Amino acid sequence: MIYLDYAATTPIRTEALEVYQQVSQHYYGNSSSLHDVGTSSQQLLETCRAELAKLIHGKKEGIYFTSGGSESNYLAIRSLLKGNEKKGKHIITTKTEHSSIYQLCIALEKEGYNVTFLDVDHNGIISIQQLVENISSDTCLVSIHHANSETGIIQPLEAIGKILHEKKILFHSDCVQTFGKLPIDVEKLHLSSLSISAHKIYGPKGVGALYINPAVSWQSLYPGTSHERGLRPGTVNVPGIASFVTAAQLLEKSRETNKEKDRKLRQYFIEQVKKRWLPIVIEAENASCLPTILGLRIVGMEGQHVMLECNRKQIAISTGSACQVGSQAPSRTMIATGKSSDEAREFIRLSFGKDTTMEHIDAVVDAIGDILEEMNG
Repeated sequence: MIYLDYAATTPIRTEALEVYQQVSQHYYGNSSSLHDVGTSSQQLLETCRAELAKLIHGKKEGIYFTSGGSESNYLAIRSLLKGNEKKGKHIITTKTEHSSIYQLCIALEKEGYNVTFLDVDHNGIISIQQLVENISSDTCLVSIHHANSETGIIQPLEAIGKILHEKKILFHSDCVQTFGKLPIDVEKLHLSSLSISAHKIYGPKGVGALYINPAVSWQSLYPGTSHERGLRPGTVNVPGIASFVTAAQLLEKSRETNKEKDRKLRQYFIEQVKKRWLPIVIEAENASCLPTILGLRIVGMEGQHVMLECNRKQIAISTGSACQVGSQAPSRTMIATGKSSDEAREFIRLSFGKDTTMEHIDAVVDAIGDILEEMNG
């Protein structure tokens, strides 16, 4: 099977798996226990916290370990809102956020919050002007992802952060897709909080992290909780965290090399598609995107059909959106960028990783060509 769905999840790398095994065997104590076995686990946990903070240029005290990106998003927004109730009841986000944020904001509307869902242009980028126009004295928090998980489009976080910092508005960003792929500096971006996940960077599943700037107020959703300084309950997964940090450090070392390789893979795919005159639309082709993600549409063909046919040909790709029973739900990102429901249903996503080769690109282009021939019969 040729795997081209790294934006969904990645295989755990050997080094991270080895660390997980070693820590499970030798640092098995509960990090909250006061005996020496627990103290050893606590010391390793704090080392991991410090090392992860370095990778985002943040403070060790701001790192909280979670079960993944979705929980980090939920805890960040809920905890910041609870700790800053006097700031106001207005939230600004985008129409193209990850479902963990989008659905949370819909729930918050029902709880009395006023939520503005910013529009995006045909590439999927927000308008800074529209953001500024929607800021009011009641605006408490803004949540805008670093890069879209379907198209890879990168939002101008630095420009956004500068504006929000000047206006003293809390700023959260879902950085799950960009961590390990783009440089992240929480101070430079003026982020109040960000979320990241291990399984997107060749670490274990069920592990993630939330960064909250220590200078920012927040309040726990779980009164009386002692783990992770009261942020969330549950015994801390020290082996998973050590494995996560190992994977993050290794990816950071090879980040620029990986970026160049992925850029060449992306460009090669586009060249091959154009050479063969395939009826494929590359989303945000000329905009600033993560080179690891290729969002595209095959004109006149439903994405779910293409995904299933590629799977039959032993190639794993994604439709970029969850499939509902009996039909494919149109991509919310595609709808937001101005596509019709039928066009949005054409969407598929290829995403590259450390083991992706030019031969894999050739194989998927050939597969798409064959699927088109079979359709046109």
